[in-house]
This record gives sequence, C-alpha cells and structure tokens, in this order.
Amino acid sequence: MFETIGQEALFNIMISLMVLVIVWWSLQSFRFDVFVRDPDGIKAKALMVITTIALTQLVTGFILNYMEWSAALRYLF
Repeated sequence: MFETIGQEALFNIMISLMVLVIVWWSLQSFRFDVFVRDPDGIKAKALMVITTIALTQLVTGFILNYMEWSAALRYLF
C-alpha cells in the first residue's frame, strides 16, 4: 500500500516538473516587456516566475485529474 502511494507521489512530481519545464520554455516567447516598465528588473523576473508556477499548477492539476478520472471509468461498467 505504501509503495503505491510513493509511486503515485513520484509520478505526480515527475509530471509537475515536466510541465514546469514546458511552461517556462513556452513563456520565453511571450513579450513581458510590453506589460512591465523594467523588463530586466527583479519585479519582472518575479512576475515571470509566479506566472510560470501558476500556469504549471493549472496544467498539472488538469492532467492529473484527467488521468485519475480516466482510470476511474473502469468502475462504471
């Protein structure tokens, strides 16, 4: 039982890190300099990090929920 919990936790961490890298990579093409005064300042960098974390949380939550719901469909029939 504890092995299953550990495997699930490891899987969730790996999915989260994979999505984090993809979100960070995709946000590199977004022009934050249009929306902030000093694009090279610490506040702009913090905004980039916070935006990346927020989007990662949303996308990861969707993926993990979808996989959980898909696995639970076998109990429908």
